[in-house]
Amino acid sequence: MRDVIAMDLNADIGEGFDTRELLPWLSSVSIACGGHAGDDRSMHEAIQAALTHGLKLGAHPSYPDREGFGRQDLDLEESKLVELLQNQVSALDRIARAEGATLAHVKPHGALYNRSARDLALARVIARAIHEMNLGLKLVGLAGSKSAQAAQEMGIPFLNEAFADRRYEASGALVSRSHPQALITDPVEASRQAQEIALHGRVTALDGSALTLRAQTLCIHSDTPGAAQIAQAVATALRG
Repeated sequence: MRDVIAMDLNADIGEGFDTRELLPWLSSVSIACGGHAGDDRSMHEAIQAALTHGLKLGAHPSYPDREGFGRQDLDLEESKLVELLQNQVSALDRIARAEGATLAHVKPHGALYNRSARDLALARVIARAIHEMNLGLKLVGLAGSKSAQAAQEMGIPFLNEAFADRRYEASGALVSRSHPQALITDPVEASRQAQEIALHGRVTALDGSALTLRAQTLCIHSDTPGAAQIAQAVATALRG
């Protein structure tokens, strides 16, 4: 297997899960910064752990929904959402700078991520919020989604993201977490899906159809059962 140097492996951290065994297999992380999870202490700890492994840092803002872990869709006024996003990113940026590091990207979390993938108006609000901060941050979002279009309109670099541990609908959307087959927890299956995406630019959807999927970064969720084993299998398949 040849190296896939350009394929970033990422995970979302600082969400209350033990990620010590996961981090060595990654190249970047997105850190919860107060919306669905996270506070100053957890952000400090996540940044320090990531820097120990030489990982790129990103912010993982969300709707203000700790009870629902950011997976509840909320209707907020545009100005309120911009303020919330900028406050979360700024909080993490402040702590990163105190540690001698800088942020590289922003990746929305949960319901905010999924809704902005299909809702161009919301995607534009997120892109504007990032652009106004003038920190040179990239936006990470679902590959081929409305988020990519909004980033392009705003002149923000965009990283198309795919998932090693989630199944896809034929439309390109992620299978809802309410579906019993939404998650891929078998490391072998996850590594095969990662190879299919990274090497061939496609993924097999839940209905068996082939879906074109071009991505620059692959995610393994830190709350997926066996996340560290999945990350090891994926990293070995792509880099070993």
